[in-house]
This record gives sequence, C-alpha cells and structure tokens, in this order.
Amino acid sequence: MIERLKESGGAAFGFRVLGKLTDEELKAFEPQLEFFIAQRKKHPIGILADLTEMRGTEWKACWEDMRFLQKHTDHIARMAVVGAHGWDALAAMITSGAAILQSETRYFDSSEIQHAWQWARTAKYAEELPVREISPATGIWKNYRPEFMDV
Repeated sequence: MIERLKESGGAAFGFRVLGKLTDEELKAFEPQLEFFIAQRKKHPIGILADLTEMRGTEWKACWEDMRFLQKHTDHIARMAVVGAHGWDALAAMITSGAAILQSETRYFDSSEIQHAWQWARTAKYAEELPVREISPATGIWKNYRPEFMDV
C-alpha cells in the first residue's frame, strides 16, 4: 500500500510504502503525484519516499516506477529516501527510479525524517547529520565511459 503523507505541500511531496509494493498500487497512486506536479507548473519538486515499512517490490512495480519517473524527470529536483531496511529495498528504489539519475538523492535514517522533509522542501541540510548521497544532481551516469570502448 502507498499512502500520501500529510506533510506534503509547497515544494515537496511525500509518500510511505507499507508492505510489498505492487504495480497496481503504484498505478493507482500515480494520479496524486501527477496532480501535485501539475499544480507546481514548471517548478521542480522534492520527493520524500518513506520506505521504513516497505517489504519488497514486485518487478512489474519497478518497471512501472521507472516508466513514471522517467516521464517526470524534469519535474523532480531532489529525492529523500527514508529508512529503507537494508540495501535490497534501497537498491530496488535506485534501479527502478530513472528520476534518481538526474536528481540529487540522499538517504535518511527513519529517525531523521524531519531533516529529510527539510531537505526535500529546501535542499538545505542539517550540518550535524552525515551526508548520505545516493546520487549527485548530475546523475550517476555522468561522465561514464565503458572500460573497453577503445578496444
């Protein structure tokens, strides 16, 4: 199940994933995010994805997520990923999210959710927290060059 977080508003949209994420749930939730993006017109938003209670993802949901985020890459400036249990949930989020490739993405522990909201809204970061950058704003593939390109 996906639920919109009540703190959403202004320049940031937040949601929480509970249990295993399915493509049906993702498709049903997309209109809420699309409406939020449309309200901001051409101003990019921050996204807060609370994965604290997420228990996995169907591959079809990953594909749907990639399709949706790729469509809205220009509208997403930054993404705060909160409380993913282990690297498997975080890896699923990264590999399925094309928007992550062009937006700055940071990881926050579930105890740091207020800081995650602040960063998603303003891109300002509390100095006492460690910076856990998943992807720089330039994208993880910027300046990528295959090893054997000249062979």
